[in-house]
Amino acid sequence: MKNDFKAIEKKNVVDDVFEQIQNKIVSEVWQPGQKIPSDNELCSMFNVSRVSVRSAVQKLRDLGLITTRHGKGSFVSERAMSFDIQMTAPIMNLSEKEFLDIMEFRELIETKCIELAVLRADEQDIAAIEKALTEMKANQHDYSKYSLADYQFHLAIVKASKNQFFIHIIDRLKNVYYYHLKELNRVLADMEDSLFGHSQQLEAIKSRDMEAVRRLVREGAINVTSQTIKRLHDQTEKK
Repeated sequence: MKNDFKAIEKKNVVDDVFEQIQNKIVSEVWQPGQKIPSDNELCSMFNVSRVSVRSAVQKLRDLGLITTRHGKGSFVSERAMSFDIQMTAPIMNLSEKEFLDIMEFRELIETKCIELAVLRADEQDIAAIEKALTEMKANQHDYSKYSLADYQFHLAIVKASKNQFFIHIIDRLKNVYYYHLKELNRVLADMEDSLFGHSQQLEAIKSRDMEAVRRLVREGAINVTSQTIKRLHDQTEKK
C-alpha cells in the first residue's frame, strides 16, 4: 500500500495519527470492508511508536469507524460512510470552568504532596507508586483501567506525603478525581506522553530532586491545560 501519510511533528501525536487515518476513511480513499495497514506498518508510515498508533486505532474503533477481527487485523467499518466528520471527535463532558477549577486544585495539592513525598517517601511508598505506574503501562489501551491506575499513582504520592489531611481529602474526592482523569485520558488519549511524564515524576521522587518535581508538575499542568482548552474551544465552534 502506498505511503502518502505525513510524518508526525505536532505535540499530540495520537490526535495527528487519528486525524490522518480518519481522513482516509471519510474521504473514501479507504473503502468500507478494506483492511487497513497493521500496527507495525502504521508505525513505519507515521514514524511514531506502537503505543501512539494503537491509541489512535482504539479511538477510531470506539467511534465505529473501524472494526478489528481477531487474528485478521482491522478493517474500515461498513457503517463508516454514514458518519459525520464533525461528530467523530470525542466530546469532553466537562465545561471549561469545571476543568480549570479542578486543574487549579490538582496543581496546588499535587505540587505540595510531591514535594513532601521527596522528603518523606519510604521504600513502601516508592513500591506503591511503581506498582501504579506498572498498572498504567499494562492498561494503556483501556482508558478506564488506565485512569484508575492513574488515580492510584497520584494517591500513592499523596500517601507518601504522610499528611493525613491530604490523604483524607483525595480519598473522599476519589469519584470526582477519577472522572476528571478518565475524561482527559478518553479524549486526549496521549498515553505515551502521559506515561513519560509519570515516569519522570517517579524518578525525581526516587532521586529526591525537589526542583525537578516542581518543574514536572508545573509543565504537566500547562501541557494538559493547553490541549484541553483547545479541545473544548473546538467543541464549542462545532456546535
